Amino acid sequence: MAEQRLLFVCLGNICRSPAAEGVFLHLLAQEGLEDRVVVDSAGTGGWHVGRPADRRMRAAAERRGIHLPSRARQIELADFSRFDRILTMDADNLRAVQALARELGPRSGQAQIEPMTSHCRRFSVGDVPDPYYGGDQGFEHVLDLLEDACAGLLETLRPALR
Repeated sequence: MAEQRLLFVCLGNICRSPAAEGVFLHLLAQEGLEDRVVVDSAGTGGWHVGRPADRRMRAAAERRGIHLPSRARQIELADFSRFDRILTMDADNLRAVQALARELGPRSGQAQIEPMTSHCRRFSVGDVPDPYYGGDQGFEHVLDLLEDACAGLLETLRPALR
């Protein structure tokens, strides 16, 4: 049975959040912990629903041996009770997710909402920047940040997963 349920959230769910999902799944597999954590991703917007991750992000991840299996979906109110933690990629996503959570009111069992970068150990940044309109280096930089943040997150969760 899963000990933790994590949802990674960005704007459109085709670059950053599916990459975070893939990186975290990759780290879990390396430690044999895949059955201990439920991992998913979503976007605050619904423009790309049903689509796979951006081809440039998939290519950058594949070069690192990381598979991005998800299809884009939009975050929904049920996610706040379905997940233990909702990890956002930037300040705008954080505000959007917090606003959506306020629609539920003060319910118990609501997911903890936090910035993804709060788990970084090597990088000191506030946001995971959106690489969508940039070049290939932006996708590599995002993966560097996510590998750092996901490793830090796993470090935080590891005691509860053993």
